[in-house]
Amino acid sequence: VQLQAFGGGLVQAGGSLRLSCAASGRTFSRHAMGWFRQAPGKEREFVAALSWSGGSTAYANSVKGRFTISRDNAKNTVYLQMNSLKPEDTAVYYCAARGNSGSGYSLVAASYNYWGQGTLVTVSS
Repeated sequence: VQLQAFGGGLVQAGGSLRLSCAASGRTFSRHAMGWFRQAPGKEREFVAALSWSGGSTAYANSVKGRFTISRDNAKNTVYLQMNSLKPEDTAVYYCAARGNSGSGYSLVAASYNYWGQGTLVTVSS
């Protein structure tokens, strides 16, 4: 599975962005997906995760109620809709896929085998 994340940019606080993660590979629909982010000088942290079916999701407390993860398996794409953005959401955002087909999602970065290149989100105050 190869992943490519895009959709980042500069937005004012309170604004919205939608990140997309395009995946290659015929088994994409069987892989749980996650979004992580890394701010300057900080470690990579969990943002959101989604089961391979799309029926189960998980969110970091810091984004719950503001971000929504979803997937369109027909388009081999995972999305992260980000609303009510805050300056502290500024980071490089990475999408990731778990390696085992059919496995559940995880909140741990080390559980993901495939990573996109990252897309920068900057939220100005």
